[in-house]
Amino acid sequence: MISNKKHIHQLAALLLKKGIADIVISPGSRNAPMIHTFHGIAGFNCRNIVDERSAAYFALGLSLAKQKPVAIVCTSGTATLNYTPAIGEAFYQNIPLIVLTADRPDYWIDQLESQCIRQEGIYRNFVKKEVNLSLGESEKELWFAARQINECLNLAVAGNPAPVHINIPLEEPLHQLIDTELPEVKDITVASVKPKVSEVELSGLAEIIGQSKKIIVLAGQLNPNPALEKALAAFVAKTGAVILHEHLSNVSNVDFCGSIDTILAAIVEENSTDYNPDLLITLGGQFVSKSLKQFLRKNKPAEHWHLSLGAGHFDTYQSLTKVIQTEAADFFESLAGQEIQANSVYLQLWKNKEAQVNQLRDEFVAKTEFSDLKAFEQIGKSIPENSVVHLGNSSPVRYVLIHEKVKEAEYYSNRGTAGIDGCLSTAVGFASESDKINTVIVGDLSFFYDSNALWNKYIGKNLRFIVIHNGGGNIFSMIKGPGETPAFQEHFFTENTHKAEGLAKAFGLEYFSARNESELKLALTEFYSPDQKAAVLEVFTDAEVNVEVFRELFQKVKE
Repeated sequence: MISNKKHIHQLAALLLKKGIADIVISPGSRNAPMIHTFHGIAGFNCRNIVDERSAAYFALGLSLAKQKPVAIVCTSGTATLNYTPAIGEAFYQNIPLIVLTADRPDYWIDQLESQCIRQEGIYRNFVKKEVNLSLGESEKELWFAARQINECLNLAVAGNPAPVHINIPLEEPLHQLIDTELPEVKDITVASVKPKVSEVELSGLAEIIGQSKKIIVLAGQLNPNPALEKALAAFVAKTGAVILHEHLSNVSNVDFCGSIDTILAAIVEENSTDYNPDLLITLGGQFVSKSLKQFLRKNKPAEHWHLSLGAGHFDTYQSLTKVIQTEAADFFESLAGQEIQANSVYLQLWKNKEAQVNQLRDEFVAKTEFSDLKAFEQIGKSIPENSVVHLGNSSPVRYVLIHEKVKEAEYYSNRGTAGIDGCLSTAVGFASESDKINTVIVGDLSFFYDSNALWNKYIGKNLRFIVIHNGGGNIFSMIKGPGETPAFQEHFFTENTHKAEGLAKAFGLEYFSARNESELKLALTEFYSPDQKAAVLEVFTDAEVNVEVFRELFQKVKE
């Protein structure tokens, strides 16, 4: 049995035609025709998440895991507004969420009708395409709606993927069901054409590469891509280029450089121009490192090329000279046949500096007192190889990047907008489609902020939540500015005395805690034992000690 609404029939049929079968539903009344239809058709895989903000982030994580579009369905009114943070994150991470919002008929907008707000164009800054379906179901109106839906769903995955929005006004009655099959619909498809750099253009680029003695390639946030990793390694061997990456780039090789912040701290003190690049090539999404941005903005290369399938003009370092519209892996693979003379002097300079700062880091951490820095080292050594790590924003992602990457692990974080509001929900969505151990590392404020992520039936045995409880927003102690102001304690640090134990038990999760090095080592052993179910590990540290240790590390590196 499905709804009698013909627009919903068409929508459902087109979603299935395009292979979009995962639906995350939040309960409501106005969206009842969609709920009845998606639930009543065997081809859909429906999940239910009550909190719309959490539901949208859950879908974002699910889409990341499956590398396919996921649809989210909500009722009218403020439910639609609660989707906005995740849609913004998905837009800047190029994740194709299909946003389906139910709406009241337009004649009730601004007429004191309940659950009725101005929904048309509500996400216009964060979607690639938005349409407002008609209320009527005449033959022409259904034809027009089918064309609009086709275009929306196609654009979600074309070029750089992105969210799209279909707003659907629905008239009462909303719960009339009929026993019928979905209609035959016309699936409008888009021919797949990959932009390719011409031989003439490629020859000119190879010539510039050959003339550049100091090349830096920045690999920003990326999904795992073995072909790209292999092509980058070949590029290093061919040219002597320096590949700078963070854990979130999901590339790793002994010839790449990953200790960016500590390397740059040492370089700045040397005041040497030897590290300044002639040619900068960028790909992927954002970098966490603020030091990297400052370094490259101060020491601008003569050439900066950005590789972007969607031709994005990202001038992060204020030196952009060329946008190359192609897949990054294809670009580096195409250079394999070009004559380029290797020069390893620049690469060796960076690798020597990395080895030096990593040794200093390890010696310092071994001797220092228990703190966030030491806790993150222990955690990193305990996380199983070939697993998935989800990083909360603010201090957790920065601490993790200081330490070595877990071998063969995948790393994810909501760095499109870098908010703390959906870190847990995104990880839970991802883990629901993963057969690996998924470790989520967040601060105490992030954990409480997004605790509704635990309020669903999709918390699998593969989830491990690590809460770094340093009593508040410790990131504001680490950065310059807030700590010296009268408003710091109450309005920046925001002291938190609540423990995660109550929430863990409320949602049926096992709870562990640690307040020192030996307790943490013991807890981690049990936390990652083979028969352990989903659990929360709360690590208590002292905020003042954390700041002192963090600053001392970078002072040692500079010296």
